[in-house]
Amino acid sequence: MSQAPAQPRDPLGLSLLMALAFTLLAGLQLTTPSKPFFDEVHYLPAAREMLANGSYINREHPLLGKELIALGIAIFGNNPLGWRVFSLLAGALALFASMRAMWFGSLSRFASLAFGLLLASGFMLFVQSRIAMLDIYMAAFLCVATWQFAGAIREPETGRWRLIATGAALGAAMASKWNAIPLAIVPGIAFLLARLSAGRRRLLTSQRGIPVPGVSLLEATLWLGVLPLAVYAATFIPAYHFRDTPFATQGLIEFHREMYALQTQVLEPHPYQSNWPDWALNLRAIWYLYEAVDGAQRGVLLVGNPLTMMLGLPALIWCALTGNKQRQWARIGVVAGYAVSLGLWLFASKSVQFYYHYFLPHFFLLGALALALDALWQGGHRKLALLVLAASLVLFAYFYPILSAAALEGPQSFLNWSWIDGWR
Repeated sequence: MSQAPAQPRDPLGLSLLMALAFTLLAGLQLTTPSKPFFDEVHYLPAAREMLANGSYINREHPLLGKELIALGIAIFGNNPLGWRVFSLLAGALALFASMRAMWFGSLSRFASLAFGLLLASGFMLFVQSRIAMLDIYMAAFLCVATWQFAGAIREPETGRWRLIATGAALGAAMASKWNAIPLAIVPGIAFLLARLSAGRRRLLTSQRGIPVPGVSLLEATLWLGVLPLAVYAATFIPAYHFRDTPFATQGLIEFHREMYALQTQVLEPHPYQSNWPDWALNLRAIWYLYEAVDGAQRGVLLVGNPLTMMLGLPALIWCALTGNKQRQWARIGVVAGYAVSLGLWLFASKSVQFYYHYFLPHFFLLGALALALDALWQGGHRKLALLVLAASLVLFAYFYPILSAAALEGPQSFLNWSWIDGWR
């Protein structure tokens, strides 16, 4: 008799526990520093003005991320907890959704949990979950969209409502920050290409074939094309009440003309500016904070985990080489996601760019590393796979003081972590 196929166990419970542990750890001393730091000085005034139906400020970005910051202030007060609490929850959601996306994409328990550990100890998610910026909301909604789209493909019986959730999350991601737009069009293109490959005679109306049997291309266009735009547009409704905005008098299109003009304006050079080769090689970090505050010298450094950021690059190459050959869609997906999210910055007409623009690509980079470690695990090299995960956690523990704004010994403490000139 032939042996029954292996049935991997869904790591849902462990994924929830990991997201909870991350929330608790990132939530420690969330209110430190007790004053706005780095780009909070731009987004907090904008959120306060929303609550007061005041002036329209921070005009270069869409509204949803600032609306969520404003919601935190409305619930918890105009204080550090109110500023950052929803960033913390968004970071936990991004972590959990990423693990679920990996599970549905790979059906590998080890890859899913390894991905969670790599993200949690990869520095960037931790730092962005503790500051009132827009990037964490954009990333969280994109992670949810990826999770639901992968789930729709893996479980077609739930495909329709998962595609609806995908579309809503894509709209929310774009409404948080425009950096999400290139990735937001990927699910629709993927559905179209998959249905074309299925060779259906009634391309628009047939409900048969991959990627989601039971859903026609015409219906998928509604959920993955029209719905995201509707959700995106709905987030601008509060702009009717702003002063000094073209929205109420000239409409949404004019509102966007102004946003685009501000996004593409030529800015003065910045000491922390960098570009995509610096990001990929982890050469240029950003000190979000480094000063005496709340009774001690404190710092917050945005940099990638030096081990996993470097290992992720050959892992991406391996995924690219083996994914198509072995028809491993999870590997193809992380390569495509990395290429699209990073490719934006090869052509974006934004004169000054920063390392936090690598935030989205880093999810796919660490996803590729998780899949590579899973291949080692399945191939019997389990100690090596576990060694990489353990080393990532050790480095996270070492850098923790300048990821969490902990009290440092003195003004020169930054030298303990400034391993290269680009990290100073």
